[in-house]
Formats: sequence, structure tokens, C-alpha cells
Amino acid sequence: MQDLDLMKNMPKLIVKWYQQNKRELPWRKEKNPYDIWISEIMLQQTRIEAVMGYYERFLKSLPTVKDLAEVNEEKLLKLWEGLGYYNRARNLKKAAQIVQEKYDGNMPKSYEELLELPGIGEYTAGAIASIAYDEPVPAVDGNVLRVVSRVVASKKDVLEAKTKKEFTEKLQKIMPKQAGDFNEGLMELGERICLPNGEPFCDKCPLQEICLAKKEGLIAEIPVRNAKIKRKKEQKTVFLLECESKIAIRKRESTGLLANLYEFPNVDGKLTKKEIEKVLQDWKLQVKSVEKAGTHHHIFSHVEWDMVGFKVSVENVNDKFIWGEQQELWEKYAIPGAFSKFREKM
Repeated sequence: MQDLDLMKNMPKLIVKWYQQNKRELPWRKEKNPYDIWISEIMLQQTRIEAVMGYYERFLKSLPTVKDLAEVNEEKLLKLWEGLGYYNRARNLKKAAQIVQEKYDGNMPKSYEELLELPGIGEYTAGAIASIAYDEPVPAVDGNVLRVVSRVVASKKDVLEAKTKKEFTEKLQKIMPKQAGDFNEGLMELGERICLPNGEPFCDKCPLQEICLAKKEGLIAEIPVRNAKIKRKKEQKTVFLLECESKIAIRKRESTGLLANLYEFPNVDGKLTKKEIEKVLQDWKLQVKSVEKAGTHHHIFSHVEWDMVGFKVSVENVNDKFIWGEQQELWEKYAIPGAFSKFREKM
């Protein structure tokens, strides 16, 4: 019962702090559920500062559910280029098509209905329902788990589903009428004050008087995160092919990692000079010169790519790849961030 007794004081403190200190963000202006939805999906795995430009460009191009439902995938992925986790964008379109067909283009108003849409989990459904409609449901993400864990000095692993479920149930019992302000306040507190790395700004925190972790000197130890991600490691040789003013890219397969996006031609493994010559020969390219183009290490959620690049000048194009002027390719095709370092070399 001690946890709930402490947490009962949170809504009043959080809502007051949020209303006085909230940042002016574009999706907060009119509480439009579509705008909130897009922002919440973009903000998964991404910082607010990094999202702003993408958000404004996306909404300018696709301002309504109908626009999103009807957009072709090439344009959608180009708008998402650089944000990563591209299935988020694909699920946005799938969900928009359902909303367009089932709800006449209007976002559903209940947590349960939102939860049925592709790409919308418990957190996102809670965020949209509470912020847009003030439905009294929690929206529990990593920031919220960190804040609550510190307030009650919990040593439970926040990466475990049962911990999230327990805190969600407790937050449900203390949800105020201003549910949106409470949820956004908790998230904002975690982003700006109750920081995950380094020293949090406890002196600026509205919860400092009730925070057990601060009182007991446990801030550095909480939240507890025990789960470790084991990633598969892969090596790749990347080819930056140039024929006069044209360069080559290719489309990835329609399933798997980075599906349907575009990339510089590459092969698995770190190749020897003879193996590089063999690959270029198999691609029916007449080579003028080959030079190293650096290395790059890219981390996905479950795999790491260790890449070495080679800049190759050739005398002819082939029909295996898409060849074009740089500007034309960059404007038209979505090339994931995994290849950004090599793109800079072109």
C-alpha cells in the first residue's frame, strides 16, 4: 500500500508543474488526435529534437488520415527516411486505411478501439486517448517507469513486462480528470528532469519532497535494468559505384530488415581484393579504379552491421542496379541511416 500512498500525491504535483513548464510543441497546439498519433509513433526510439523536422514535413505532405491511407509506399518511406524502424511508417498506413474505412477518416475515441489498430500498443493508445480525449488511462513508457520507480524506490526490473503491468495498474488508480496533462507531465518530467543518464535535476523536480529514491540516496541505482540484448553481428562490404556522374543503388527485398528500402550494393563478409574483383566481374562492371571509403558500425535492435566501404569507378552501367545522378536518387529514394556515412563519401 505504501507505493499507492506515495503515488496519490503525484497527479496534483505533476499537472501543476506541467501546465506551468510544458514545452510548446506543434502537436500540442490543438490536441488533434491524428497529429498526436503521428508524433507519438515518430517519438518511439527517437528524441523530440530529432523528430521536429520530420513531423512538420510529414504533416505538410500528409495532413489527414485520408492522405496517409492513400499515399504510395515509396513516398511514405521517403518521408520517413532517417527516422529508422521503418515498419512504424508501414503500420501507420495500415492503421490509416482501417480508420478511413471503419471510422470515416476520424480517429477512434476510445483506448480499446485505438489498441486494435496496427502499430498502436498500450502506451500509444493511452497517450492518444488521454491527450486528445482526456480518457483516464495511463501511458507508460520508459520515462514514466523511471519517474515512478524513483518515487517509490522500486528495485524491480523495468525491462520486465510484469513491472510495467504493475505500475500501469497503480497509475490507473490515481488518474486525474486532466489525464492528458498528467501523462504528458510524467513523460516530460522523465525527458527533462528525472534523467536516465548522468545526474537528474532533483532540485527542479515537483516530486522531490515525496521521492523515496532521493530521500534514501538511491537515484543512481534506480531504475533497475537487468535485461541484456544479444545482437547478432554481421560483416558487410559496401560498394560505392560511380560511372561518370551516375552512381548505383538497389532496392532491398520486400521482407526482412529494411524491407523495400534502397541501399548501396553490398555483399556479406569482409572481402579480399580478389573477392572484390570477382564480385565486380559478376556484376558485369568494367573497373577503372578501386579505393577504400572508410568503415561504419551500425546497430539495429537485434543485429549489428560492421561495414567496410569501397569507392569504385567503372566504365559502364549494368541492368542489375538503379543508376542516376546523386540529387535525383537522394530526392526520390529512401536510403536508411545505416548507409549515411557512405552516402557522405559520394
